[in-house]
This record gives sequence, C-alpha cells and structure tokens, in this order.
Amino acid sequence: MAMSHQREDRLKPLLDAVPPGFVVDTPWLRARGIDPKSIHGYVARGWLERLVRGVYRRPLPENVAESGVSWEAVLVSLQRLMRYDVHLGGESALDLAGYAHYLTFRRGGRIHLYGDVPSWLKRLPMPERMVLCRCKLFGDDSIGITETSSPPGDGGPAVELWRWPVRSSSPERAILEALDELPGHASFDHLDKIFEGLVSLRPKLLMTLLTACRSVKVRRLFFVFADRHGHSWRKRLDAGRVALGSGPRALVKGGTFHPAYHTTVPAFLVPPRLAPEDGDA
Repeated sequence: MAMSHQREDRLKPLLDAVPPGFVVDTPWLRARGIDPKSIHGYVARGWLERLVRGVYRRPLPENVAESGVSWEAVLVSLQRLMRYDVHLGGESALDLAGYAHYLTFRRGGRIHLYGDVPSWLKRLPMPERMVLCRCKLFGDDSIGITETSSPPGDGGPAVELWRWPVRSSSPERAILEALDELPGHASFDHLDKIFEGLVSLRPKLLMTLLTACRSVKVRRLFFVFADRHGHSWRKRLDAGRVALGSGPRALVKGGTFHPAYHTTVPAFLVPPRLAPEDGDA
C-alpha cells in the first residue's frame, strides 16, 4: 500500500512537468524516481503511452484529434524537458523563420537537427525524416543560435496548446549550415531561391559567423551566392577578413569555374562577365 502511495505521489509532478503530447525517455523518468514497475503501471492506466522501447508520451486530451507523433513536440521535449543540446538548423531553420516558405514543413519532409540526440530518435514513428548533423561548422557552437516561436500552421496539437519556443539557428547561421550540405545533400537551385529572399540579414552577425566558420567550401560558396544576389548587407561585409583558402575546388562535374572564389559551381552562379570564354582553360 505504501509503495502504491509512493507511486501516486510521483505521478502529479510528472503530469505537471510533461505537457500533453510531449515525450520523455526512461533515463528522464528514472532520474525522477519513477521505477520500471511504476512506468508500466502508468502506461496500463493511460497516464503515459509507449511509443517505442524506452520512450513515452503523455497522451493528448480526449477532445484533441490524434495526429501522430509531432516532430515539433519531440524537439521541444528534447530541448526543454530532457535537456539535450540540440537545435533546429539549416534549411529547416530557414523555413521556420519564413525564408523558405516554398518548401514548408510538410508531412514526410526532412527536419535538420544539429547536436546531441538520443539513439531512439530515429526509431520514433514519424512521417518526417530526421536529418541528424554534427555540430562541427563553428568553433563556438553557440554563435547565432536563438529561440523562436513554434512553426505556424499545423504544428501539431501539443505545440499549438503550449507554444513553447524552439531553439534554432538564426537565418545567418542557418544559411551557412545549409551551404555545408552542398553538393550531396542539398540543391544549388533551392538554396539560390532561398538566398534571393535573404534581404535582411545582419552583417555584424554574418561576419562573426564567417570568421568562425571552419569550412573553406562554405565560406567561398557564401560569397558566390552573396555576390550573385547583391543584397544591401553584402556591401557591409569585409571579405578580406574571411579566410578563403588557396587552390581551386571542384564541387560539381561539368560546372563553371568561378574565378573570384576559385570554385567550380553550376554555370548559373557565375556572372557572364566572369565566365571563361569557350576554349579557355
């Protein structure tokens, strides 16, 4: 009887801490004194539901239509409840900020996460594909990471109810993360369309990120796109302070050599005045 009361005493703090639709794992539960027997009992009584082995969700209210596991709720659970060091980045962060609206967060899409994530994340039954990326692009990995409101529209009932902020890359950081995915995991055409809309980037933050960026490829590609679109912030960047490396780089087969940044890219990224004449080396 005493053990039953002990389990019940731990239930209220659990329900207070975990919003409906949010996710926790066994280590998180055990750290709060909830043993495997209690977890099993909570599942049996409908206070938790098992998603996969070792991962549980607090059920949604009965008056909220079931829509499957929400990636937004999973991400906020990782960040705010279980305290994993992970953020939304790359094209996904640009979409969240409204710069990639033609992509949209659609069911079955790709969600780019950067940082520390548990092994069970890829086993969750979600229609979206979680793209897990290592945080290796910047020396100080906190640069340009901000907190923003949850995605508008169909963000899932749990996120709509609670509206917790999402830790994600600023547009200035996100575009560099997206460029890092070229050429194998991103499209030059898509990123060119995104770049066209990046009219209000902050040059001071861009300079901080560019000088901290560890990838010569990303630094060169950024200036290729920036020169092509000529937004007002480009004039306030000091390219001379950004190490662009030496020697040519070939990113695409059959592309065109960009003489200003010594990189072979798709032909449409090289201004005609810079493109080599037919027959030139």
